[in-house]
Amino acid sequence: MDKTNYSVARVETYTKTSITKAERHNERKNKSYSNMNVDLEQTPNNVHYKRCETTYNEKLKELLDKGQLSLRGLRANAKLFDELIFDINSDYFEKHGGYEFAKEFYERAFHFAEQEMGTDNIISAVMHADELNTALTEEYGKPIYHYHLHVVALPVVRKEIKWTKKCKDKSLIGTTKEIINQISHSNKWKSEQLLDNQGKPVYDKKGNAVLIKSYSLLQDRFFKYMSDSGYRDFIRGIKGSNQEHLSDLQFKIKKDTERLERITSQVEEKESSYNSYMKYDKQIEDISNLGKQKRFSKKIELDQEDYENLTEYAKKGIIADKEIYELNNRIDNLRNAVDKWKSLYDDIVEKTKDYFHAIKLAPQKVFDLFKGLFSKEKQDELEKQRIEQEKIQAERKSREEAREKERLEKQKLKNSPEYKKRRADRDAR
Repeated sequence: MDKTNYSVARVETYTKTSITKAERHNERKNKSYSNMNVDLEQTPNNVHYKRCETTYNEKLKELLDKGQLSLRGLRANAKLFDELIFDINSDYFEKHGGYEFAKEFYERAFHFAEQEMGTDNIISAVMHADELNTALTEEYGKPIYHYHLHVVALPVVRKEIKWTKKCKDKSLIGTTKEIINQISHSNKWKSEQLLDNQGKPVYDKKGNAVLIKSYSLLQDRFFKYMSDSGYRDFIRGIKGSNQEHLSDLQFKIKKDTERLERITSQVEEKESSYNSYMKYDKQIEDISNLGKQKRFSKKIELDQEDYENLTEYAKKGIIADKEIYELNNRIDNLRNAVDKWKSLYDDIVEKTKDYFHAIKLAPQKVFDLFKGLFSKEKQDELEKQRIEQEKIQAERKSREEAREKERLEKQKLKNSPEYKKRRADRDAR
């Protein structure tokens, strides 16, 4: 069944302290990851569109020392770093060429980030190609990776500093003293007032301006930029949508639970096998009575058959004990994994509870509403693509007609008496 593909552009903010965790994840500086789907063998496939040769904080300090940026007026724990994360459903890339297509797509997305943040303000940009999408891997029967782009940048705005009353030259008061490049997340990401179809500001019933949040505007710009760049077959992401992550979490919980049950069954089998060797009193008594102690010595003599039986018991016991120990460790690890995925799943369910509550109260109305929204949006997009395709075909036809006209003109020229005479004269020479 075809899936609807959504473009996503979101922003995470970090302080000087908290950015280090994001850096270790983005640049793959950890030796292991809490995200079990990170396949470090595939990490060489990650693509840097801009690489940070130092740490993120060292790069910030370098820019501050050069006077290119300013932290004037900011608190010590201010948010200084923005991480823009660009994403589309994994299935979108698989249907359009996989890894090579993803590299081209996110190179274009990186240029969008340059436009948004300023090239000099971007510290790092890396496409991750080493995180396995387990649900699609199961569906396709081959490894499918979740391609997405992390861009770490500094939210810089130009700030005008004016002369104050403390200035000795009173004529300068209120005039511009200097213009600085100020790091300011709040000023970089400002909401805008909603306008109606006539371009007039929209207000709510209380007279307050209706605002469009900055991140929603970012989503709009990203979708338009990528669409205008020739990328199709996806629509603008729905705010707060975690659809792909939710299905992937459900899949992980299901699979890890199945593995847990399978290994638990193996442990029970091993324990049963182990007990068949070790639990019977008669066998234990027989083993205890094996051998005769030598006179005037601490050594024990064993018959050949007793020695072989004892050795066999010992081997089976050690092997069974080792297997049980290893399987119990795997059970503990899997239980921890299942608990983690269930926790993440519960968190997503909590965030979407209002939506499901609405469905419970008025299921058909909610279904019809969303169906209508998605249907219209998809129809508009298909219509847009049809018009674009017709335009491309018209341009192609025009070029072909121009080439055919040029070919006929050349043929007509070759058949003209003047051309034939010049050709004959040239051959005669």
